[in-house]
Amino acid sequence: MVTPSDYRHVLTSPLAILAQRLGIVVASPSTWARLVRERGWRRTRLRIHPGKPKVGLRTTRPNEAWHVDTTVIRLLDGTKAYVHAVIDNFSRRILAHRVVDRFEIVTTAAILLEAAKRVVGRSKAIEAPMLVVDGGVENFNGKVDPLIDKGVLRRVLALTELRFSNSLIEAFWRSLKQQWLHLNALDTVTAARRHVSFYVDAHNNQIPHGAFRGQTPDEVYWGTGDYVPGELETVKNAAQQARLEANRVTSCHECQPRAASDRALDVAAA
Repeated sequence: MVTPSDYRHVLTSPLAILAQRLGIVVASPSTWARLVRERGWRRTRLRIHPGKPKVGLRTTRPNEAWHVDTTVIRLLDGTKAYVHAVIDNFSRRILAHRVVDRFEIVTTAAILLEAAKRVVGRSKAIEAPMLVVDGGVENFNGKVDPLIDKGVLRRVLALTELRFSNSLIEAFWRSLKQQWLHLNALDTVTAARRHVSFYVDAHNNQIPHGAFRGQTPDEVYWGTGDYVPGELETVKNAAQQARLEANRVTSCHECQPRAASDRALDVAAA
């Protein structure tokens, strides 16, 4: 009764009771579970899950798509601080962020307005940025909706209207917490705000991003770091050549060519 297709839709415990009602076998559900485990009885599974995207959303220029999200930081006194941020998909640059002590829907609208200033004055042919969001109340409210209605942003819901997730900014949250915040004492919202601002600045201006061959998010966003990959490649090749030459020059006494007199002594001794 466990393995045939007739009863594979019935869980083990109800199956034990069903067997009793049908007069087939009288045994407790725990006995059924033990026998299933010991005998290795497995039910066939025919469902084929749809494949998930291996690579997330990728754009071709700055301000083509943004990701916005909120994360929570727990302080030492048990209270919470809320970090709101918007990140550019193409450059991974944090366009705006806020750290507040209360969860307010107006905060998301504020950082979106701040980020929107980056596209003011650009070519009118550039379409409004696509805003990738999760289904939280901070992204669907009376403060954010007017930005969508006015055409400032085009909002899409991750994994619903868009097959990709909002993992790009979630990856930034992971780096922010594990590489910096968890290394410091977060006793007040002011301290959290200071540490988040420090890391955002380092992320944008100082830390090379692995996806950009040594360029920082700021350099990719503003287009000022095109020379960096070639420069790093030149330096790497020079260092490899110098290391090769140093290894060739370095030798010990045993590896040096022996003089003819030494070889003659060896022959005489033999």
